[in-house]
Amino acid sequence: MSDDKLRDLRQAQAANQTAPTITFPCDYPIKVVGDAGEDFTATVCQVVLRHDASFDAESIEVVESRTARYLSVRLTLRATGEEQLKALFADLKATGRVHMVV
Repeated sequence: MSDDKLRDLRQAQAANQTAPTITFPCDYPIKVVGDAGEDFTATVCQVVLRHDASFDAESIEVVESRTARYLSVRLTLRATGEEQLKALFADLKATGRVHMVV
């Protein structure tokens, strides 16, 4: 088989994968994982409120890890654009207690 008949399947797969499109504004669910502590949930809520004044902290769900070392805070905010989400993620990471935002 000649070289011109070989295909690089990685390029074909990359071309077929497109980022999902989000229509703003929308309700946007996130999960914030960080070190467990009495004020972790409050810290997450304070940061989210800076980016979404309409955020309802009563709607969050907090799940403790099996070892109780980490907390997962699940919430939904009103996303107005990509810049808002990037700033929110950066502010959450800047707390020094957040390990992951999904």
